[in-house]
Amino acid sequence: MTQAKVYARSSGPQYKRKVWRWPTLLSSAGLVLFTLVYLLPLFYTVATSLKTPLEIAQDPLGFPKTPRFENYFEAASKMNYLRAVLNTVFITAFSSAGIVLLATLAAYPLARVRARWTSMVYQYFAFGLTIPGFVVLIPLYGLMKSLHLVNTYPGLILIYIAGNLPFSIFFFTSFVRSIPAELEEASVLDGCSPLQTFWYVVLPLLRPVVGTVAMFVTLSIWNDFLLPLIFLFSPDSRTVMVSVYSFLGLYGYNPATLFPAAVLGSLPLLIFFFFLQRQIIAGISAGAVKG
Repeated sequence: MTQAKVYARSSGPQYKRKVWRWPTLLSSAGLVLFTLVYLLPLFYTVATSLKTPLEIAQDPLGFPKTPRFENYFEAASKMNYLRAVLNTVFITAFSSAGIVLLATLAAYPLARVRARWTSMVYQYFAFGLTIPGFVVLIPLYGLMKSLHLVNTYPGLILIYIAGNLPFSIFFFTSFVRSIPAELEEASVLDGCSPLQTFWYVVLPLLRPVVGTVAMFVTLSIWNDFLLPLIFLFSPDSRTVMVSVYSFLGLYGYNPATLFPAAVLGSLPLLIFFFFLQRQIIAGISAGAVKG
């Protein structure tokens, strides 16, 4: 080794070798074990979806001898997969957009206006978090029927918006209260109206929490089964989860088509979160520390 290299190593920053301690090793091992346990049902579902019914009966926990991708084509054909995905994307997109828009518009005055009525309205929405969903199913169905919104996309979208507003407003209001009011006062001095102040000042600061709320709402609506089953009974308007449920018969089911249908039902969400994982994690982290 030359003198220049020796000098460079001796005069450069001192790097310490990383020492693994027992708490670090235990936490790492626990994290790996938790990940494996969490992914085990997914591996089992994918492996089973590539088997024949005879292989599933003989070796339920084993790997397929010869993967049968024909199961996916058969399941997609029976469940009208493309139509079901488009229905679910349409309902989820419009419901999430309506929830975010109305919740942010409601949270802004609830957080900034100091009046008795704002406190009452805020408590009213907070009370909505305590009502179980199944309690309002029968009166909700009667209301939708009287409005001629049963078996329609707008009816189900309105139900999702109304059902998710209490949580979203409660979440957004606490976040708006953490934004310095001086920013809004400066915009008012510049001649902005309250709506312009909200749109150009407050809403951009809400982007992290908007992403967090939109993610949870999207997961909830996409995976929902009960409401689409009750309010959308037409075969052409079925969502993905209802289409998967159609593979369950009265006296049994065919696992060679049920498991591929389950994989196909969750595949769009997996693709969505795979490509947007950085933005989602950044939004959750920023929302957790409130900017």
